[in-house]
Amino acid sequence: MGARLQERYEKEILPKLSEQLGRKNRLSLPRLEKVVVSMGVGSAIADKKHLEDALSAMSELTGQKPQICKARKSVAGFRLREGVAIGCMVTLRGVRMYEFIDRLISLALPRVRDFRGLNPKSFDGHGNYSLGLSEQLVFPELNPDKYLRVQGMNIAICCSSQSDDESRQLLREIGMPFRVDEAAA
Repeated sequence: MGARLQERYEKEILPKLSEQLGRKNRLSLPRLEKVVVSMGVGSAIADKKHLEDALSAMSELTGQKPQICKARKSVAGFRLREGVAIGCMVTLRGVRMYEFIDRLISLALPRVRDFRGLNPKSFDGHGNYSLGLSEQLVFPELNPDKYLRVQGMNIAICCSSQSDDESRQLLREIGMPFRVDEAAA
């Protein structure tokens, strides 16, 4: 079974973007390339179990085995030594990427407490969007009894477009709930 969002992208979003941007060539239109989900587990320095919990939560969320990230430098102030495992990340592409974004938009973001919309300015200047979630339990597939520690995550959505405006247009069409400024509305 293909991803629901991927089919919608092919059938509805691409023609609409082609019309809005005035380009006929499908390959010149912005598209999603990858999604990078990462968790920094600073408390793993003191307790290795925290990193194991984050790894199992990440693999449940993404359906992929996370890569362990190690400290590049030693920082005495944080009691951190070079080479100690302090986080994990997963790069999603293809069907898994579309399924993850679909779940993020339709299930996780509506469950965020006091959610007023995503910041429409969180682009990096090259068309990539980043957002942070302060709690992993907004995803319904995680069992709250198993994951007692609150663990946040960063989600970076990489688009093929080099301009922020085109990527913002693509993500809006996909259904990203960007915040509308009250002054503009």
